[in-house]
Amino acid sequence: MRTAGLPVCALLIFGGGGPIGLLLGPLPVSAQEAASAVQDVTLQNVTMTFGGTVLTAPQVIVSGTRLTKDDLLGLLRSGPEPLAARLAKFDAASIVIPELRSDTRIGTKTQTATYRDVTAKDVRGGRIAQASAAGLTAAEAGGEAKHSASYGRIEMKDVDLAAMARLYGEAGDAKSPMLRIYGGFSAADISMEAEGTVVKIARLEGADVSGRQIPATWTGALDAMARVDPTQPASADKARILGTVADLIDGFSVGSFQASGLTINQTREGEPVAMTMGRMAFTSGNLTFEDLGFTVGEASGKLSRLSFAGFSFAPTVAAMRKLSTQAGEPTEADLRQMTPVLGTLAFKDLRLDLPPDEVPASPKPPAKSPGAASPVLPPAATAATHIGLRDGAFAFGPLRDGVPTTGRANLSGLTLPASAVAGIPGLGSLGAYGYRDLDLNVVADTAWNEAAKELSFSEVSVSGKDMGRVTINGTLGGIGPAVFDPDPSVSTFAMLGATAKTFDLRIENTGLFERFIASQSKSLSLKPEELTQEYVTATTFGVPAILGNSAGAKAIGAALGQFVTKPGTFLLSAKTKNAGGIGMLEFSTAPTPGAVLDRLDVSAKAN
Repeated sequence: MRTAGLPVCALLIFGGGGPIGLLLGPLPVSAQEAASAVQDVTLQNVTMTFGGTVLTAPQVIVSGTRLTKDDLLGLLRSGPEPLAARLAKFDAASIVIPELRSDTRIGTKTQTATYRDVTAKDVRGGRIAQASAAGLTAAEAGGEAKHSASYGRIEMKDVDLAAMARLYGEAGDAKSPMLRIYGGFSAADISMEAEGTVVKIARLEGADVSGRQIPATWTGALDAMARVDPTQPASADKARILGTVADLIDGFSVGSFQASGLTINQTREGEPVAMTMGRMAFTSGNLTFEDLGFTVGEASGKLSRLSFAGFSFAPTVAAMRKLSTQAGEPTEADLRQMTPVLGTLAFKDLRLDLPPDEVPASPKPPAKSPGAASPVLPPAATAATHIGLRDGAFAFGPLRDGVPTTGRANLSGLTLPASAVAGIPGLGSLGAYGYRDLDLNVVADTAWNEAAKELSFSEVSVSGKDMGRVTINGTLGGIGPAVFDPDPSVSTFAMLGATAKTFDLRIENTGLFERFIASQSKSLSLKPEELTQEYVTATTFGVPAILGNSAGAKAIGAALGQFVTKPGTFLLSAKTKNAGGIGMLEFSTAPTPGAVLDRLDVSAKAN
């Protein structure tokens, strides 16, 4: 992208190039002068300097202009009058440039771009109604790796050359109003190569692009960024560049933008890596990707849709400006302040195809002759793993020290083979219960209340097809701002002061318990009804004994016994008798479960 960056802007100066513009107002009265005042002028071997860019054109044909050849050369020649003011005097019915070359110096590198068949129509006061180029090629010299780019046809409308010149060549205070510099643009058949990575885009298009003047100017900012070596130790220049980058981010706006037909190909550590994207669209703060795909060696994945809503770089920009005035490397706290507003991330129809893992072969080797070396067995391959997700969404609330204070995760239709969770406690036995493929839904909804110093879990649930659902609600107290402190020692110590206040558990069975009983019965050589009766006895009498035989303990035991007898729904609710809750340390040091249960108001029921 850097390879095709500033050279694209060069096209603007002669009336064709990247996406920038102001809408044309009514034509001035001077444009309606008698035809005798209009003439065609041809310029030969034109050279113009624009900041760090040198533009050259063997021929420029200006038609329908009231300016003489000397007038035109005067507007293009550097002098005391600012370039923006000179370009504002440019009037013509059309401009044709068969070939335009741009040479731009950025740091130690030079970017060269050549545009073909540049045309601009209806140029009034430095504003172009329509502009186009048949294509361009660009390359960068001075670096260790090859950087090149090529574009097919480029088209623009409502391009403001004077505004563009002010942005790139005139400093501002980063607080001035936005200048609308492109009305619309499109580019086709784009190909870029950088350090062995090839990027191709079938089409780019956008509308309503604006920019704001900044202290370093856009040209100065890009040049300063190119000169900074991120691998070097901290320096004042390296810190200041953060403020410059913040100015650029905050000083650029686009109404809408979309790209289609994207492919990225590279080789990483000898393994081919490829990515494809059907379409990307941005409008009104929302960013959407459609038909994404990737392959990394034998692994591959597809994603039908990925979207971001409510995303904002405002905290990042503020933090970067603050860091630009500090010396030394940024701390963990500084970096966390750069976290952007995350908004809502949603995706649909995700599929991952992972290659089979190689596992040790059977330990039973074939017979060998006395004295012969042991045979070497080839590894055995397991089946490929397929993971899918029908819908997913992550919503994040306001930030506190770079951490969202509220959040909701919702995953629907998470499908994966039971073998993939074989090593996870609580899930590893699902394969033994007859589940070959899992179909799960996961929800987690949390919120922090600063005034009450509480963290609430309004819903944390996991459900599975033909299995059931487990839902937990609860409230933790003593959660103050220190929990979000970037220093792990501070946040960890703060968590030790947390207290448990409420806890609600809901278990709904839709098939898992029956499969559990069937599997255990077979393993223990018992009939299912015999094993069920043993569990009824154990829960009804054993659980209360373990929990201290209090009224709450007996209620839990009785409800569990009913659930085992007829597996349906089990409900458990607990609330601390003390409004402040029970501290985490008190839980860990309690001599018996009954000692904790005695401090709770407990209710339990089944079915």
